[in-house]
Amino acid sequence: MYLHIKMTKLLFALSLGAAAAVAQVKIATQFDDIQIEIGGKPYAQFIVDSKEAMKPYLYPLRAASGTIVTRRWPMEKSSTIEPVDHQHQRGVWFGPDLVNGFDFWNNEFSYKNPIAGLIKRNTIGAPKTGTRQASLTVTFDWIDPKGTKIVSESQTIIAHNDSPTLRVLDFEIELTAVTDVKFGDGKDCCFGIRIDPQLQEDKVIKSKDKPNQTIPGPPGVISNAEGKTTEKEVWGKLSDWADYSGEINGEKLGIAILDNPKNSHRARWHVRGYGLFAANPFGITSLGDKSADGSVTLKPGEKLHFKYRVVVHPGDTDIAKLWSEYVK
Repeated sequence: MYLHIKMTKLLFALSLGAAAAVAQVKIATQFDDIQIEIGGKPYAQFIVDSKEAMKPYLYPLRAASGTIVTRRWPMEKSSTIEPVDHQHQRGVWFGPDLVNGFDFWNNEFSYKNPIAGLIKRNTIGAPKTGTRQASLTVTFDWIDPKGTKIVSESQTIIAHNDSPTLRVLDFEIELTAVTDVKFGDGKDCCFGIRIDPQLQEDKVIKSKDKPNQTIPGPPGVISNAEGKTTEKEVWGKLSDWADYSGEINGEKLGIAILDNPKNSHRARWHVRGYGLFAANPFGITSLGDKSADGSVTLKPGEKLHFKYRVVVHPGDTDIAKLWSEYVK
């Protein structure tokens, strides 16, 4: 009996250890990408060096079920109908369209854009891994078309594993001016996600290669903290958070972006029915409000701070409650 009890306790301890190992959040670094794994399953890759993109991006973004919620193109081909517009909208990214007049948003090497800026990897820190969360900090140099470094960026990604139904990522971004820098009041900015087409509000593809093809499933729903819905009601408005939800192959899912109230500038939402979802801290006039200019000028050494939380959730999730928990 004593031996049986000891063996039972041992097996129980081993099972707990195995469960903890499976539930662990891991971040593994390579030269050009960073692998994020949650509960023993792949979650996303952070691509920090690319032969095509001129800025880092995270792809793909998955729900707790494993369903991918970001558009697959141009990183890979999809078995579903996908629009192939705006190649630079890859997964999840950060980049403004107006920095000293240069464009860090519409920047792909294939574009041959004479004002395109390059966000180049500098250093990758050591990952911190645990059962509840893992984090990693990467630094980047923002380089203008003449090869001059104008901004230094530090970006920390924190992956959480606190819920069996949610996937939560925190992005903490610090921008330091290297020279005199002006962040312009531009529409295409800054923290963006290109969602899976099945979540789109607009189910008709307008890109040149597949004009007027219809994406299957019900229309997606764009909403914000004020209870407004649709692109028309949410686009360009200030709000603590915005959400894009719908169905992917019948599974009800959504993606919420929470804008931290301590950010250097609060977000207005550049969110489109065709699948773009972005928090814009500089756009005011460019997003329809002619009362002010959202441009920001920094002297060398001055900084801006931005924090965004991305939550991939089941369709019936209370985003207002997630927001309250986030700001505690």
